[in-house]
Amino acid sequence: MKTFSTLILATSLLANVAHGHYIFEYLTANGVEGAAYQNIRKNTNYNSPVTDLTSNDLRCNVGGESSNGTTTVSIAAGSSVTFRADIAVYHQGPVSFYMTKVSDTTTADGSTPWFKIKDIGPTFPGGTWDLEQSYSVTIPSCLAAGDYLLRIQQLAIHNPWPAGIPQFYISCAQVKLTGSGSSSPSGVSIPGAFKDTDPGYTVNIYSNFNNYTVPGPAVWAC
Repeated sequence: MKTFSTLILATSLLANVAHGHYIFEYLTANGVEGAAYQNIRKNTNYNSPVTDLTSNDLRCNVGGESSNGTTTVSIAAGSSVTFRADIAVYHQGPVSFYMTKVSDTTTADGSTPWFKIKDIGPTFPGGTWDLEQSYSVTIPSCLAAGDYLLRIQQLAIHNPWPAGIPQFYISCAQVKLTGSGSSSPSGVSIPGAFKDTDPGYTVNIYSNFNNYTVPGPAVWAC
């Protein structure tokens, strides 16, 4: 009986490990929240994080390198969209939003240059993180019309490097921008934009945590 109870407990713990993280599944655009993965590429690693800084999975998560039936939502440049996770984010770390212009959202693999449009870092003094279930971003109004991948990234740094490995929680939405803008920002390659020497990646948030720089390029604005 003791052996059976131990087995049940172990199974429960494994289930929690496999399913205890969060993943951004829902996109609200034009005031309407779509179904899970309707406009967001579905990952195939359940809600496990990406930890390899050299992996193409850093772009749109494991399995997100192709559309696989995800639909593209039309939105106006200058409007706001919201990503919602299945559960609230609970690992400390920043949230960033990136975009890349593509010829066709249904065939894009994320290898085109990415530019950052928003960072959400900690608030000082105290180093308080914005841990939410939903995060919103306003699409720059000056961007040229066309197809884009819109990427949300939450970098969990609750296990300080090098003893622990920071974790990337990523989702990509497929959007078609409308509007009269003409800006086409240059960008960075993913992978390649993040280094294991970046202060925002290596920081120990439990010791002398008085300032913070979000990894990646500077936020681009019109």
